[in-house]
Amino acid sequence: MVRGKTQMRRIENATSRQVTFSKRRNGLLKKAFELSVLCDAEVAVIVFSPRGKLYEFASARMQETLERYRRHKKDTHTNMPTEQNMQNLKDEAECMAKKIEFLELSKRKLLGEGLAQCNMEELQQIEKQLEKSVSSIRARKHQVFIEEIEKLKEKEKILAAENARLSMECGLQPWERLKEQKENEVYKESNSPSSDVETELFIGPPEGRRKQLLPQN
Repeated sequence: MVRGKTQMRRIENATSRQVTFSKRRNGLLKKAFELSVLCDAEVAVIVFSPRGKLYEFASARMQETLERYRRHKKDTHTNMPTEQNMQNLKDEAECMAKKIEFLELSKRKLLGEGLAQCNMEELQQIEKQLEKSVSSIRARKHQVFIEEIEKLKEKEKILAAENARLSMECGLQPWERLKEQKENEVYKESNSPSSDVETELFIGPPEGRRKQLLPQN
């Protein structure tokens, strides 16, 4: 009859657990020493007790062994990709190639190329997509137009204020006041009696030539 293996569990009794830790720790460090001597292997063992006390053994300098371990792990991950990783990279590259091909085809269709193989449903879908794009472009264009107008208005206010300030410094009237005065002067001149223009229509030569053309008695 084959006896089944006993399941290993944590020792509940604290005293028994500490005794077992001391025995197994010493045995582990002894085996590490024997392995390094008998097989000429570089061995490093680090053990922390339940209370946080450190126990260690190194056939060489511990720091050198740890640096060697870090270099080995780095080289393994960077320079020696596994077969599974290579397959994943290959699958990803194929997937990206298919996406690029699909995007290129969609781009040609939106430009009006390669439509011979499209059915009515596909053509309607492309048309809706183009109409949606045009609508978005027009909305953005209108927004940019409004923003440019607001910028020009702000610039006009700044220039007007700067002009008024310079006019005051030079002892001149502001540009708006001069413009208003000029408009008032033009208005007064246009409404003065001396500026009336005859609008009566005469048919025939002027009065002076008419007298010359009439036969003399």
